[in-house]
Amino acid sequence: MKFTRVFAFMALAGLAGSAYATNGYFSHGYGMKAKGMAGAATTDTEDTFFGANNPAAAAFVGDRIDLGVDLFSPIREATNSNFGGAAGPVTSDSDSNYFLIPEFGYNKMVKPNLALGVTVYGNGGMNTDYPPLPASYGGSNILFGQGTLGVDLTQLIIAPTAAYKINENHSIGISPLLGYQRFKAEGLQAFAPFSTDPANLTNNGYDDAWGWGFRIGYLGKITPTITIGAAYATKIDFQEFSSYAGLFAEQGDFDIPENYNLGVAWQATPEVKLALDYQRINYSGVNSVGNAVLPNLMNGLGSTDGAGFGWEDMNVWKLGMEYKYSPKLTLRAGYSYANSPIEGSSCSTMTNCGEVTFNILAPAVVEQHVTLGFTYTLASGNEVTMAYMHGFKNDVSGASILTPSEDTIQMYQNSLGIQYSWKM
Repeated sequence: MKFTRVFAFMALAGLAGSAYATNGYFSHGYGMKAKGMAGAATTDTEDTFFGANNPAAAAFVGDRIDLGVDLFSPIREATNSNFGGAAGPVTSDSDSNYFLIPEFGYNKMVKPNLALGVTVYGNGGMNTDYPPLPASYGGSNILFGQGTLGVDLTQLIIAPTAAYKINENHSIGISPLLGYQRFKAEGLQAFAPFSTDPANLTNNGYDDAWGWGFRIGYLGKITPTITIGAAYATKIDFQEFSSYAGLFAEQGDFDIPENYNLGVAWQATPEVKLALDYQRINYSGVNSVGNAVLPNLMNGLGSTDGAGFGWEDMNVWKLGMEYKYSPKLTLRAGYSYANSPIEGSSCSTMTNCGEVTFNILAPAVVEQHVTLGFTYTLASGNEVTMAYMHGFKNDVSGASILTPSEDTIQMYQNSLGIQYSWKM
């Protein structure tokens, strides 16, 4: 009954929306323990978010339930240096600044060497809401459309997991990934001349799609103090957003890219553990995300080779530390660095030209994160975990494709999350 109630809550809350844009539209971490260590969780066996991190870890987790929620605040701003010939720059701030992001995990050791569980988590990041500019600028939004400008992307992934201990120190695991996503766009009327299907470009409300993929993983305790891990996730292949077939490349296709992560953890002392992860996210493998804006815009938005957001593949490095202050209290800290998937350009060549203009919709330019966290064990043996993240402000500028001017996008972030864990 406990499992049923929390799973139902998680599924309903997950559909309410997600807004992560920390590493592109991936979260900096999954599970509050991972989030307290900047996401360094490939070797983590202390919670049930293995479906998002490393399925093989489930074999060492034991019987438990984890339920958490993050209050996430991304602050986004876009500036055009010479809007429509007006003197001076024009700046617009996204009004949507606070989001609740739930996550849930369950694990059961059905045999000493076999674990079955499930992880439910969210992605997102393309959630912006820019109001129309003042009447003195004609009442348009900063991309010369009408009314509010923005997009809203929600992605919910359910990852049932099976993990098997090959022997006492090594395990393998697999997680089928069932994905649900919904999307809407507003205020993009200025791009209608570039669309292959203008009726399905903007202001069509929410559309949704289902998709699937899988993640596999390995975990090995090489010595009593050294643990290594690796995981690979295929692209989650989704149905097309038919209501936005004139916006996204390949007639409305929008997938979650393949990605993989490698990790090592060192138990330096009985109290201190250090963890280092490397993650690769291959955004270039999804045309609607990775295709360059120009020259692909000339092929028509929505076409097979149409413009995407021009995102480059991301390399993410995550370093975390865990300190057992006492039998009841564990402290965590972390730092991560990733290259921004969006680069500026002068448009002297077609390479990366126009990316900044298009990414006013999704200014995922944060590169550095710092995190803090703790877990407190209650008298019952259950746990309360909290994590805080700050994503440092970063901005990217590039030549506008709508006016003879320069566009600049910037973002910084904060999040504060809490998780309650039942040990069974």
